[in-house]
Amino acid sequence: MFFSIIIPLYNRPQEIKELLETLVLQTYKQFEVLVIEDGSKDDAADIVKSFAGKFDVKYFVKQNEGQGFTRNYGFERAKGDYFVIFDSDCLIPEDYLEIVNNSLNENWLDAYGGPDAAHPSFTPVQKAISYSMTSPFTTGGIRGNKKGIGQFHPRSFNMGISRGVWEKAGGFIITRSGEDIEYSIRIHSMGFKIGLIPEAKVYHKRRTNFLQFYKQIHFFGRARINVYKFFPAELKAIHFFPAIFTLSLMFTAVANVFGWPIALLCNFILALIILLIFFHSLVKNKSVKIAFLSLIASFIQLTAYGLGFMQDFIKRVILKIS
Repeated sequence: MFFSIIIPLYNRPQEIKELLETLVLQTYKQFEVLVIEDGSKDDAADIVKSFAGKFDVKYFVKQNEGQGFTRNYGFERAKGDYFVIFDSDCLIPEDYLEIVNNSLNENWLDAYGGPDAAHPSFTPVQKAISYSMTSPFTTGGIRGNKKGIGQFHPRSFNMGISRGVWEKAGGFIITRSGEDIEYSIRIHSMGFKIGLIPEAKVYHKRRTNFLQFYKQIHFFGRARINVYKFFPAELKAIHFFPAIFTLSLMFTAVANVFGWPIALLCNFILALIILLIFFHSLVKNKSVKIAFLSLIASFIQLTAYGLGFMQDFIKRVILKIS
């Protein structure tokens, strides 16, 4: 099988260099790479060209439209049997394509997704953010966990679709704000077989500090309401959990300020959540520092998503403002 790896890029030349360095090491060699510069001011032309001769790499420049439509640009120019999408801030294990190829030959999937993990080279903050984005206490395990809650939807940091999906379903119809979730739901609704390949992991760097992480997750919360506008039935109870958590934190703070008796119960529940996250991260990461940072990352994730979700839920669902 021949793979076309499609990578949108926007002002991140160093990231694409690190990603391409991992693709050089792939044990499975039947692939091409399409790097699409999405209107960047800080472009990576020289960096991408330096990989010419190491594998089949093509570099394109287009006006800025966002990652969804930039991936469509790549689909239109890809020659592979299967299209693989990565975010530019990923590192790819050397056996990734071999794992995917073997898995698809044994159990065909029209579209697949894979999990993400923290690379040993990541900073403690990046490892804490990685924990938060994959923890059952924050996401319910829906991001690449075979025991996750609900229907599996591949995410665009690690996602593949067959050429047949592209030819029938087309590409992304929104370019950002939940575009990968909308695409996954639409593919599923058309009867295509979608699944998780648990071993096809990538190392996803995500954001490098907590402020950037907050902004990203706040946007994700708003994006969930954007997906709701296309597929109302896909707004599940679990998507309300961060908003409920955020409101509960606010209520706990008020209860403590005014000395309400219920504050004792609220504090107990909050302490239990803190202990669960801390010790779960400690077991996974074997680091007290990362476990402590995981607490911060988890609370940022839940409140940022909750606030973004509530903002657009009130605006677009209750008040009907576009």
